[in-house]
Amino acid sequence: MTNKTNQEKAVKELTMLLMYLTRFNEQGRLGSDLDMSWKGYDFDVIDELDKEDYIRQGSHRSKSVAITDKGIKLSRELLAKYNISDWK
Repeated sequence: MTNKTNQEKAVKELTMLLMYLTRFNEQGRLGSDLDMSWKGYDFDVIDELDKEDYIRQGSHRSKSVAITDKGIKLSRELLAKYNISDWK
């Protein structure tokens, strides 16, 4: 029998992966580069990822989120878990 990931965990992991894989770079305040992604995903999942410091959504009205270093690390671990190549 295989260890299967439950649906809620899979949605959260795959949302993080999709945000990572569709990220774009934006010049932030103080000249720092930020990896950003659009917020076109389930808002409850986005809120949870924000609470866990994988992303920062700032204003809930913004259309994009910043992926934190912790989120980048998790995404790279998930790439390995799901056997997906990183394209950047």
